[in-house]
Amino acid sequence: MTSARSTTSVIRAVVSDVDGTLVTSEKLLTERSIAAVAELHDRAIPVTIISSRPPRGMRMLLTPLRISLPIAAFNGGIIATPRLDTVSEYLISHDVARRALDLFQAREVQTWVFSGQDWLVRARDAPLVDHEERTVGFAPKVVTDLAPFLGRSAKIVGVSQDHELLARCEKDLNAEFSGEATVVRSQAYYLDITHPLANKGDGLSALAHALDVSIDEVAVIGDGRNDIAMFARSGFSVAMGNASAEVKANANEITTSNDDEGFAKAIKQLVLPRAAPQPPK
Repeated sequence: MTSARSTTSVIRAVVSDVDGTLVTSEKLLTERSIAAVAELHDRAIPVTIISSRPPRGMRMLLTPLRISLPIAAFNGGIIATPRLDTVSEYLISHDVARRALDLFQAREVQTWVFSGQDWLVRARDAPLVDHEERTVGFAPKVVTDLAPFLGRSAKIVGVSQDHELLARCEKDLNAEFSGEATVVRSQAYYLDITHPLANKGDGLSALAHALDVSIDEVAVIGDGRNDIAMFARSGFSVAMGNASAEVKANANEITTSNDDEGFAKAIKQLVLPRAAPQPPK
């Protein structure tokens, strides 16, 4: 399925989202996805990843995918090397962080803070903590008070299994923080608050610069509302079959779901046919 958006005539790099896109619902990389990325390497097409995850939460993907280029964490809030050294970072202002925490507390929404290398929570047994630990591959640090960490926070997450409540929070915080923060759900149950420049549109621009390619020649693949910003800037965009109707409407093409090899199919069927020819040896 193709949208009305124009597409680039040639693809010279690929940037992929992670959760809901590159990995399955069980957070696994399939052999076909690994092989598809290997084919990009063989065609001399640079490939890297962008995610709402912290840098540490992307470590397990780098070796099997042979990623040797900068990656973008926290929706672009941190650009890091494959060794996870920070190249650039955007932190949330203390005032915005405090107001967000107050709103989540008033609405009884669980709050997580990502500060430095730490993922901070107030209750180890709270809903979705185990799920996130399996996702990012490291355990949270339990603290009694999140306030001391707000001045160095890269991401604050409102967590709730009440998806409608989180949608209302997203709407209200976008109105309150207009121009002061990026507020977008990375999943139906996660509401991410980051610096205004920590979004996947600006993150994609930073990666394109690092890859030394025009952003119009970058193909992107994603499934979430936070991916729409990079769809808008890229030369070619693919939405996963498990994405919402809104996300699909903003993409050039649609592949199958992340549990039906959608990433691998997108690379083989949609990206490689548009890839730049290999330079002569």
